[in-house]
Amino acid sequence: MSRVGKQPLEIPAGVTVTMDGYTVTVKGPKGELTRTFHPDINIAVEENVLTVTRPSDNKQHRALHGTTRALLGNMVEGVTKGFERGLELVGVGYRATKQGNKLVLSVGYSHPVEIEPETGIEIDVPSNTKIIVKGTDKERVGALAANIRAVRSPEPYKGKGIRYEGEQVRRKEGKTGK
Repeated sequence: MSRVGKQPLEIPAGVTVTMDGYTVTVKGPKGELTRTFHPDINIAVEENVLTVTRPSDNKQHRALHGTTRALLGNMVEGVTKGFERGLELVGVGYRATKQGNKLVLSVGYSHPVEIEPETGIEIDVPSNTKIIVKGTDKERVGALAANIRAVRSPEPYKGKGIRYEGEQVRRKEGKTGK
């Protein structure tokens, strides 16, 4: 059995989980998330515990079992605590500012790059070289952070670019003279 899938998921106080067929809606203090799951996987809500079971031991059911439990856990954590992803700008003249709800990046191009977050996701700029992406949906927070990083991903020679907080960039040796 899946080690992740067989763990029951405790529902904290202030969070409600409703099921409509294969669609699960989780409401909490930070917002509401809805997701439709595979019809073969059984999700049961008893008192304050969510349990996920699978009908058989075939390969697809084993894969879906743990995935479904992990997605449900992320939904519950998102509406209670929320998720955030930090980014750092490394490079001379690289900076980020916030205009309204847009993020404006100056990262060495001839023009500033503007990124507007979707609803439910918030971007904070505590300093001009640090960006924090916050939201309730882990998947969307990670996707927006990856899109921001892709504007100028770190290069291996000088290490300049936008990197995740704490990311180690493998450095290469440059040209050597004779």
